[in-house]
Amino acid sequence: MFERLVQAMADMREEEALSLAGELLESGADPVAILQHARQAMEIVGSRYGEGIYFLPELIMAGEMLSRVAQMTQSRISSARPAGQEASSGKVLIGTVKGDIHDIGKGIVCFMMEAAGFQVLDLGIDVPPARFVEAVREHRPDVLGLSGLLTLAYDPMKATVEALQAAGLRDAVRVMIGGGAIDEGIRAYTGADAYGGDAVAAVSLARQWVRKERTPA
Repeated sequence: MFERLVQAMADMREEEALSLAGELLESGADPVAILQHARQAMEIVGSRYGEGIYFLPELIMAGEMLSRVAQMTQSRISSARPAGQEASSGKVLIGTVKGDIHDIGKGIVCFMMEAAGFQVLDLGIDVPPARFVEAVREHRPDVLGLSGLLTLAYDPMKATVEALQAAGLRDAVRVMIGGGAIDEGIRAYTGADAYGGDAVAAVSLARQWVRKERTPA
């Protein structure tokens, strides 16, 4: 059924996709797994967009489907938070870099970070390096997340890290990058501290970083 959900979302069959997501939830499926499969569908959508098969209307529709699935799973994920967990275990600043208008993957990461107890500040899409620097200086986040779906995001990610360095803020924040085509090579190219292969990995990294920063020497 998970595979059917991926295909329905990737093929723009919204009614079927939402019905499948509902059935999975009612059957007791892990809501995080549902979101992860929805992310797989978004990767297919992104690839089809890059190949010229899909266009902006399909991206918008895919984003709407993802938002609906996220809404369906939100209460289940929130209720799974361990009792006594801090309301805010750290602060995460996130945005889609300059030249990229995709926020599908970023939306999943924001949602998962919030469900994990982080305070999330979302700068939106097409964010220039100077805006990231300004926000880091103002909000002093523990983690900065740079998102981008297409290969054109690589240089803006690199420029943002360099702008933080020039502003004297690079050592003040851990930088995480993510997106459909991100790997260790791109992480090294941009100068980021790490990359999150998916939303679950991003949350895990953020938790490790915040825990390390707050553990007495």
